[in-house]
Amino acid sequence: MRHQKKHKLGRPSSQRRALLRNLVTSFLEKERITTTLAKAKAARPVAEKMITLGKEDSLHHRRRALQFIYKKSVVSKLFEDIGPRFTERPGGYTRIIKLGQRSGDGADMAVLELVGKEFEKKSKKKESVSEKAKAAAQRR
Repeated sequence: MRHQKKHKLGRPSSQRRALLRNLVTSFLEKERITTTLAKAKAARPVAEKMITLGKEDSLHHRRRALQFIYKKSVVSKLFEDIGPRFTERPGGYTRIIKLGQRSGDGADMAVLELVGKEFEKKSKKKESVSEKAKAAAQRR
């Protein structure tokens, strides 16, 4: 029987590791993800360790990052873009912003994002006809 045997994040260790690998890969690829608060808190230290690896571009660090991150393109982005951005910072590369509860099941939601990367809201204003004509003329 499995009385009082609780799993972190409700998953066995192999599934939890796969979940964290997916979360960290997506996070480093997009630099901002929306997930539950528990998953964000679990993924944060792992993501910060990967960014710390990315600060020093060596073969050993690249191979350690490739052991955890699923996509090679994300590893190259980590070492060419994200790591050098945080060379002067001793830690604390991410922030968690609480969003409230999900309407379906009431789970606490949060945004995990990189510090220093301010995101602008996408404006949904419509382009006027003259702006479209100018843009089309510039493409020619």
